[in-house]
Amino acid sequence: MRGRLEQLGHRLAEIDALLAEPDSAADMDRFRKWTRERAELEPVVRVFESWQRAFEDRDAAREMLSDPDMKALAEEELAGADARIEALEDELQILLLPRDPDDDRSVFLEIRAGTGGDESALFAGDLLRMYTRYAEVHGWRVELMSESASELGGYKEVIAHIEGDGVYGRLKFESGAHRVQRVPETESQGRVHTSACTVAVMPEADPQADIRVDPNDLRIDTFRASGAGGQHINKTDSAVRITHLPTGLVVECQDDRSQHRNKDKAMQVLAARLKDRQQQEAHAREAAQRKSLVGSGDRSERIRTYNFPQGRVTDHRINLTLYKLAQVMDGDLGELTDALLAEHQAEQLAALALD
Repeated sequence: MRGRLEQLGHRLAEIDALLAEPDSAADMDRFRKWTRERAELEPVVRVFESWQRAFEDRDAAREMLSDPDMKALAEEELAGADARIEALEDELQILLLPRDPDDDRSVFLEIRAGTGGDESALFAGDLLRMYTRYAEVHGWRVELMSESASELGGYKEVIAHIEGDGVYGRLKFESGAHRVQRVPETESQGRVHTSACTVAVMPEADPQADIRVDPNDLRIDTFRASGAGGQHINKTDSAVRITHLPTGLVVECQDDRSQHRNKDKAMQVLAARLKDRQQQEAHAREAAQRKSLVGSGDRSERIRTYNFPQGRVTDHRINLTLYKLAQVMDGDLGELTDALLAEHQAEQLAALALD
């Protein structure tokens, strides 16, 4: 491991030298590639340097053991250095785990109302607000791409683009069925109802590298956008529906008054769905070989329950229950996402140990 870490240190120094050159930004694609690589390398190299210093401290403490006057202090220093070495080695193991190449990407977040009718649609709206507030905390930008509102509020289906650094890495474990237990506003008897929504988190596709869509595989229809009326009612056929004929995937966008922008949005969502489809097939193949607790990606899998009467939220994959439902619904997802990421890393470490 030391040899590999030393190579990473040399590479970081090499990139720093390249970035310091006067013409380093002349080629912006190359410049961005270097800065991304540097951002990945720096935390690993810094922890490696701390690990090396801890070894030096341990060697110095061992030399002090022979001095009777310094023995007590040396033993204390030795114990501290050993503890630091162990903690830093654990940190390095996690930092050196294989990275998901999509972790740094922006995402398309798709929320669909499921069982529960109007209450499910209202919960879909609550989930969108939860993720929007979480995005705000991280400084991410949220844009609605497509929405189908329900009559009593909320959404039958809504797609949002969440743009920022590391969005997919933080949200990728949110895909699955989310269940809510609460008394609906329309319930006169005060009975608790159970509803569900499906969430899909899809990394944004790179049109140059990930997905090549043959124009001959598309059927593009335009139609007049539906709406509540008023001065902004659409009087032209600006809404766009794109059907990918080989897979049957259909994407509609009508939120913009420009047909061109609606088409662009629909193509972005379609590319993300096609990429997501590829990933689901890959996950299914991997699941046949190794059962993953966190990252199965099965959209029908019930992953979390939000119980309003008891004020609790439970993630069923890792058996974690938090009694802070109000905070979670207000975007405080950090404890859940951190626990899911830690479980995923534990699975990766266990898998490496078995290989």
